[in-house]
Amino acid sequence: MEEGQLGATSLPLKTRYSEVTVSVTGEPPSVVEEEETAKEADIDTIPEVIEPLSILDMLRISAVLEDTTDQLSILNYIMPVQYERRQSTLTKKNNEMNLEEKSLEKSPVVSKTSKITSAFLPKEEPKLPEIRQGGQFANGFNKMQDFVFQKPTKQTITSTETLKKIQMDRQFLSDVITDTMQELQNSGTFTSLLKALSEERENKMHFYDIIAREENGRKQIKYLQKQLLNVKRERQVEVQKLRLKTEEENQIHMAIEIFLRKEQQKLEEKLEFWMEKFDKDTEMKQNELNALKSAKASDLAHLQDLARMIREYEQVIIEDRMEKEKNRKNVEQALLELKSIIKLQAWWRGTIVRNEIGSFSMPKKDKDDGKDSKGKDKDKRRGKK
Repeated sequence: MEEGQLGATSLPLKTRYSEVTVSVTGEPPSVVEEEETAKEADIDTIPEVIEPLSILDMLRISAVLEDTTDQLSILNYIMPVQYERRQSTLTKKNNEMNLEEKSLEKSPVVSKTSKITSAFLPKEEPKLPEIRQGGQFANGFNKMQDFVFQKPTKQTITSTETLKKIQMDRQFLSDVITDTMQELQNSGTFTSLLKALSEERENKMHFYDIIAREENGRKQIKYLQKQLLNVKRERQVEVQKLRLKTEEENQIHMAIEIFLRKEQQKLEEKLEFWMEKFDKDTEMKQNELNALKSAKASDLAHLQDLARMIREYEQVIIEDRMEKEKNRKNVEQALLELKSIIKLQAWWRGTIVRNEIGSFSMPKKDKDDGKDSKGKDKDKRRGKK
């Protein structure tokens, strides 16, 4: 019984799961696909059904929708869920099964539709009436639930998010089908189904747009990642160049530092040598300076003595010169007085001779001539003197 249930319900599960996978992770449609989708949407747009359907069409559609609802319910029971939610799901399933049993008892029309649409259903569909039995239905699904939870963890491929999405889609589809069946029973139309399809089509196109934008974003991210990688490579090359340049500069710096240290050591040695030489030369020059100062002092004393002696000698020379000048003036005065006396004596003699004073008398002419010549000779002699 359980194997039959699993075989009967495996096909819708795989089909629904593949559809959900494509809707979640599928690639966005290309431009051609979008145009085809738009054309199909234009073609498949079904106008609102104003006139109610015939009873036969209504029964056929109700049978198909009822079978779909049953398959969705089975899918809900066989889906792997989290273990901590098992109790709540079991209670919900029991409530749903009770409601289904009551609805089956109260709706003879639906049972008739199952007989009418048996020719249109797959081969696995005749097993559904067996599943709908009360106690066997609950026990079979409980065992199937235990079988699913007893599987190893590696076989549970679907993630929690995917299961949630599948569960939401299943619930939405079940609600739409329920509303459609209710509308068929009430008015014989299915405008709610058309409305739900149009909304889902719009949501799908919006979803494809989101996927396209996401793909563009991914492409842009890849492009930016490539640019970032290129920039990183360029920066790494620049960093490598700068590192090599830094190492080279460090080597040059080390060589210059070693050279400067050697030069500094040489300069320090030279500085020490010149400092010692400076000290020695300073000491020697200081000694020479002291000697020169002492020599200067002695020379100064000697010069002072010489100056004193020179002043004394100058005084003596001045006094000697004054005395000589005085003597010279005295001699000149004596000579002048002598000349004056001689002139006076000569004048007096001449006066006595001319005036024949005393024993002096004028000679005769001959005698006078002789006297005159003698007198001239005397005058000449006097004049020479």
